[in-house]
Amino acid sequence: TNQFPNHCDVLIVGGGVIGSSIAYWLKQRALSGLHVVVLEKDASYTQASTPLSVGGLRQQFSLPENIEMSVFGAEFMRNIGDYLSVEGQEPPDVQFTPNGYLFLATEKSAHILERNSKLQQSLGAKNELLTQNKIKQKFPWLNVDGIELGCHGLENEGWIDPWSLLMAFKRKAIALGAEYITGELDQFKFRQMTDIVMDNVPLGEYEGINEAIVKLPDGRTESITFSQLVIAAGCRSGEVGQLARMGNGPGFLCLPIPVEPRKRYVYCFHCPGGPGLKTPLVVDPSGMYVRREGTSDNYLCGRSPDPEDEPSCENLDVDYDYFNEKIWPTLANRVPVFESLKVKSAWAGYYDYNTFDNNALIGPHPSYMNVLIATGCSGHGLQQAPAIGRAIMELMIDGHYKTIDLTRMQFERIFHEEYLLEDNIV
Repeated sequence: TNQFPNHCDVLIVGGGVIGSSIAYWLKQRALSGLHVVVLEKDASYTQASTPLSVGGLRQQFSLPENIEMSVFGAEFMRNIGDYLSVEGQEPPDVQFTPNGYLFLATEKSAHILERNSKLQQSLGAKNELLTQNKIKQKFPWLNVDGIELGCHGLENEGWIDPWSLLMAFKRKAIALGAEYITGELDQFKFRQMTDIVMDNVPLGEYEGINEAIVKLPDGRTESITFSQLVIAAGCRSGEVGQLARMGNGPGFLCLPIPVEPRKRYVYCFHCPGGPGLKTPLVVDPSGMYVRREGTSDNYLCGRSPDPEDEPSCENLDVDYDYFNEKIWPTLANRVPVFESLKVKSAWAGYYDYNTFDNNALIGPHPSYMNVLIATGCSGHGLQQAPAIGRAIMELMIDGHYKTIDLTRMQFERIFHEEYLLEDNIV
């Protein structure tokens, strides 16, 4: 639409896969009962984290919430036509490749892999523990030196095409009546509301937000009022939070949203005679991962850097020395045929990195009666998007979680220093 919407019921800041999932779930539940507006500053998504991800989907986590979100994510991907088909258009195809993940553990960490596998299976995941000999039998191209145990996902794990998922969510949300506007959040307007009683705010001093000033691509600014605000701006959520006084206000507002961009490289290489079409996504004990890409002997790989090697986030330039120094030696050792690989291309994307505990922040902000947060997935946002969108919808419409209880992921845990730590961070 050409006309800027000056009012809405729900304003979602961020139109990536999390924001678009929230818009979809709200609209499929409320239909015309809710006017939902999604604000996205980059309509082409060139810098967005979603399309630049490796598209992984796995249940091999150690926190029950992360496992349950990915179990639902897999069900969603398998039945995506039922959820996101739009009348008169081709049904969505996210090219789900269910090859599984293969996590490798040394003697030191084998007990963690074993414990996680039990928990995952109790929550509906299907995987198998493999001894060193079993790994060698099943995947003869792997060098298993130093490997004590492997955990191999047998169902509902693998990877999807991230761009297709983002577009499917967005198309369906728009078909159901959500409105996307291209523009950048400039500021919020604050209003003293003396009749509102909130914890941690002295009586009569509550200042609410229900108006945003948006800068449009042509330089104009427009105002939009809202009843509910959802911050789903990925790695920029910390900046959006600052505009809402998170980090420089009273009570819980003394805490910023601890989410910032972290640059991650993905390298694509070619290796004739490499592992075949059924190859799982392999995660080495070092954190290096590798998977096939398509049918022409191409592969993707990467590795999260050590803290002292964190690259600058000023741009998305790729450092090829990082591959040569930090990835290739491990890669060629673990898969000897990769000695002869040729790097064809590479790209970089941003993790929405939660510096507090590397896990998603989901739920209401304790200092505002109308602000919800869905961010900080730290590299797991794509696979968690269906569950997070549904969860925010439940909070907004039902007032509580109905399917997966994500209470532990709320913002208050930062205030109380309750870390939700995940053993499997890739």
